[in-house]
Amino acid sequence: MPSKEQQWKQRTEWPLAAVAVAFLVMYSVQILGRPHGLEARVLWALCWMAWALFVVDYIARLCLAENRREWFLLHLIDLLIVALPFMRPLRMLRLVALLSVLQKAVGNAVRGKILLYTISGITLLVYVASLAILDAERQQPGALINSFGQAVWWSITTVTTVGYGNLYPVTVTGRVVAVLLMIGGISLIGVVTASLASWLVQRVSETDTANQAATAAQLNELRDEIRALSARLPQHDASDA
Repeated sequence: MPSKEQQWKQRTEWPLAAVAVAFLVMYSVQILGRPHGLEARVLWALCWMAWALFVVDYIARLCLAENRREWFLLHLIDLLIVALPFMRPLRMLRLVALLSVLQKAVGNAVRGKILLYTISGITLLVYVASLAILDAERQQPGALINSFGQAVWWSITTVTTVGYGNLYPVTVTGRVVAVLLMIGGISLIGVVTASLASWLVQRVSETDTANQAATAAQLNELRDEIRALSARLPQHDASDA
């Protein structure tokens, strides 16, 4: 029977994914639309309300864990993801939690569909990184990334490890985003490679099992025929005598 913490995760997986999508939309409007006045304040409040739900989810899972100390130690990264965005220079790291939530929900749904998983994962990673780097770099002294188009180009060259060098972050926060994007790209490639290898091993195993079953069936048939022939031989010898 699933534990209370596992039941909580199962019940909140998709609702949190919906909140994450809403958060991404609002964050995109903040970065790309650059609203002012009341609209900016409303979006700011809604974004932090959505983020508060992620904090509630972390606290709930910690409280429901059977061994809280062990759970806490095993989920230090989750704590960092939740806590770091409250530090103003690292606010865009909220998007790391968004990727984590969406991966858990959508990843389970498309697992095994390697091409779909790869395309959707890379697209989301590039888009989120583009928003984050633009938020960090725009209007900073000496910044080279000042438009969304430049941010997307930089994200694509970085995640593919091409790195032409014509665009690069100049702020500390931007470099943190770059490191996370590099790690995310490598991790995604690793997940895809592992999934493909697992699928190939499974198919080979299934083929071997089927071949073994067919061989066993043929051997059983041969044994039955040998027994039938063996049973006839004594009768044939007796009739000749």
